[in-house]
Amino acid sequence: LRSSLMEVDGFSGTSLPFGSLSIQKSPSTLVSAAFLCKIQLKSGRISKLQYILAGAKMSSIQFVRGFRMMKSQRTKQHLQKEVSYLGIFTALQKEWKHFWKARSLFFIGLPAVLVVFVFYYLPMYGIVIAFKDINYTKGIWGSDWVGLHNFKFFFNSQDALRITRNTLLLNGLFIVVGMSCALVIGLLLAELGRRWVKLFQTILFFPYFLSWVVVGFVSYILLNPSFGVINKTLEQLHLAPIDWYSKPGYWPVILLLTYLWKNVGYTAIIFFTGLLSIDNSYYEAASIDGASRLQQIRKISIPLILPLITMLFMLNVGRIFYSDFGLFYFVPRDAGMLYATTDVVDTYVFRSLRVVGDLGMASAASLYQAIVGLILVVATNLFVRKFNRDNALF
Repeated sequence: LRSSLMEVDGFSGTSLPFGSLSIQKSPSTLVSAAFLCKIQLKSGRISKLQYILAGAKMSSIQFVRGFRMMKSQRTKQHLQKEVSYLGIFTALQKEWKHFWKARSLFFIGLPAVLVVFVFYYLPMYGIVIAFKDINYTKGIWGSDWVGLHNFKFFFNSQDALRITRNTLLLNGLFIVVGMSCALVIGLLLAELGRRWVKLFQTILFFPYFLSWVVVGFVSYILLNPSFGVINKTLEQLHLAPIDWYSKPGYWPVILLLTYLWKNVGYTAIIFFTGLLSIDNSYYEAASIDGASRLQQIRKISIPLILPLITMLFMLNVGRIFYSDFGLFYFVPRDAGMLYATTDVVDTYVFRSLRVVGDLGMASAASLYQAIVGLILVVATNLFVRKFNRDNALF
């Protein structure tokens, strides 16, 4: 500090009993110097002006020191940012090389990505409709905000419990029975010869491509109360005809059989394809060990396609709250007498828009449907992950 204070006019460096200080010294050294300056002032060896100048000089030293530290810290942060930017650039460059190498596959999947983006992500702003009293003259954003009023009106009605029960129970029945039948048919197809497999594939797969409108007309031909094939057959057997469209108790079974006839072949083909990927050496080794065909199915086929079964099960559970609108609307023909067992969330939303015209309540029901579906997907995945991490979706 003596060499620094020598530069101040009228200050004698010899009057200070401590050595020189530099900017690189620690703050504790400067504090010691200030304390000794105060002792010198009290002893009369330096004047008050010299004491003030010494304090100013030490403050400037501390300021320069702090400025240099701040500048050094900023430089360090700047270097860290440059390193992070360089890492991001390297990662992007690596991803671009990967994309360009497999560009044909990405371009093949581009239409599906665009469809998902346009029809699933862009309409998400419509969630706000569930919280508004829609006025078509004001538009979506200009309509009055009502908060949870639409949800309150929906859950206070007698329809909420009915459609929730029907949706969960019927779709749960479709998943359990449908996947079980599809697995059995897939295993049976794997036992057939190549020529017979093609024939049965065509027979099982054909109903999947039929429209629900066509299926609805076919079911009406069978179930017509007056001229239906089933009632005419009952009359030939001297049994009383049944008014199918006024008896809701029969319809869970009718809907299940219709669902199986139309969809089980599609899922069976998926299981059959998974069975084809199993190496034949497993079956050959099991045959040498004396395993029967049923034992091979239990010990080889089912365990090796278990990840496929789990994945399809979780995907179906994720959509358990999304009913097949065509099945529940066209097959029962929207008969009011059958709402007790056939009315689900999708048909309720459609009827709310078509008959009542309440866009807010219909949107609230759809949002409720989406939230429950998300919860079921996450819960099912956590359940599967607890027992087998490899079979979980995420």
